[in-house]
Amino acid sequence: MVSATAPASAAAQAAAGTESPIIEVSGLDFYYGDFKALTNIEMNVKRNQVTALIGPSGCGKSTFLRLLNRMNDLIPGTRVEGSVVMEGVDLYGQGVDPVDVRRRVGMVFQKPNPFPKTIYNNVAYGPRLHGVKDHKRLDSLVERSLKASAIWDEVKDILHQSALGLSGGQQQRLCIARAIAMEPEVLLMDEPTSALDPIATGRIEELVKELKLRYTVIIVTHNMQQAARVSDETAFFYMGKLVEMGDTEGIFTRPNKEQTEDYITGRFG
Repeated sequence: MVSATAPASAAAQAAAGTESPIIEVSGLDFYYGDFKALTNIEMNVKRNQVTALIGPSGCGKSTFLRLLNRMNDLIPGTRVEGSVVMEGVDLYGQGVDPVDVRRRVGMVFQKPNPFPKTIYNNVAYGPRLHGVKDHKRLDSLVERSLKASAIWDEVKDILHQSALGLSGGQQQRLCIARAIAMEPEVLLMDEPTSALDPIATGRIEELVKELKLRYTVIIVTHNMQQAARVSDETAFFYMGKLVEMGDTEGIFTRPNKEQTEDYITGRFG
């Protein structure tokens, strides 16, 4: 398992890690029944970077995000063609366990969704489910995850109170802690600040920048300013196709495709 604690050389590893992709998507088509939602997606996701997925509503960005940890498997009638290779393993290959994929590729959803349990048990739930029983190990894992999610100081004295008593921003950071307690390699975030106020949004954005030292982060956002602030690379989706992808500064200031420029400048979307 990957430790939730960043090694001393995390920054150096992050800088070096961007040279090789952690996820390689090739010839990817996705169907909801007969409807083709994604067409021929080709994308490399660099490790220890933040990749933002942007585009108008219904363009396929959230569908693509959920493909990366096989969440779409839970929807009847869906079908995937092509490959999603992570660290040399096709996540849709024969014999690959979707549950293991979801451990390696964690996810944070649009609205905070803590379990109706204590703060401690929210974070410990996943590790317990995967066989971690030792109380000292669980205590350490809970503390590390809450610290990594920048919420430990706010909750350390109320760990055994209900998570539902936290504010929206705190609940979302708790959900991030819950995801990283599984010690994933990749963290998916589907519009994680859309239900939050500006102050809570700012805290989550700062947290995203810190998390890339330990994880590869892929974030769907409807907010282009947010994409510009937090991401290293940006991918623009439109009508189920990947129109353009590159370093964020280039996408926002020197896009190669007219369609990208039209969206960035607000001519549509």
